[in-house]
Amino acid sequence: MDVVLLAGGLGTRLSEQTEVRPKPMVEIGGRPILWHIMKLYAQHDFKDFWIALGYKGSMIKQYFLNYYQLGGDLSIDLKDGNVEIARPQTEDWRVHLIDTGLHTNTGGRLEKLFDRMPGDTFMLTYGDGVANVDLTALLDFHKNNDALVTLTAVRPTARFGSLDFDGDLITRFSEKSQVREGWINGGYMVMDRGVSEYFNGPDTNLEKGILEKLAADGKLAVFKHDGFWQCMDTQREVSLLNEMWLEGDPPWKVWHD
Repeated sequence: MDVVLLAGGLGTRLSEQTEVRPKPMVEIGGRPILWHIMKLYAQHDFKDFWIALGYKGSMIKQYFLNYYQLGGDLSIDLKDGNVEIARPQTEDWRVHLIDTGLHTNTGGRLEKLFDRMPGDTFMLTYGDGVANVDLTALLDFHKNNDALVTLTAVRPTARFGSLDFDGDLITRFSEKSQVREGWINGGYMVMDRGVSEYFNGPDTNLEKGILEKLAADGKLAVFKHDGFWQCMDTQREVSLLNEMWLEGDPPWKVWHD
């Protein structure tokens, strides 16, 4: 099963980090968030990745080019330059790193990958959000409906705590709880090849140019995820995710070391 990761945006809302690196390379617990997302897919045995590159894409290429060598201990013979790698950290993934243009829109990036992917169905997500979505159940759900795309809907954690009142008394205090109403696009989609009917060149926007039109045509299904989901749009959210990782057992870590 092919997995498309959109990793080419400018990440302007996280400029403190993205001035020097692409957003998917911002680290959680010493690893790029892109790695965390890929580990989730790999846990469900989805290991053929197509990464749509754009802004500072060379940094993502360098990361994977050096992944094997830098994942273990090195012994270097300075006389002849021979290098021995002990305990290399390897993943049984195949990673396709495709330049899709600096200013190409999200739907346009997908279009540039389309003819290179062999399958009739593929998965897609953004490079800036972690979750514990049951991706196997998501794929099964998609196979059992007639939609061209199935989108995972999530209810995000509120930015601030919420209060319920009875007169001058607070009857319920909830610190930054999950939003009780309202679903949003959490990414983590499954798509069929027929989605290509909605492509319209490099300026095509995935959300407005494809998903909105699919919904209007009755071809967009929803998979509701009540579990953990967190995007990484601000420095505050970077810090939050790192705190969760350091505390141990972060909710999106469904794989075993």
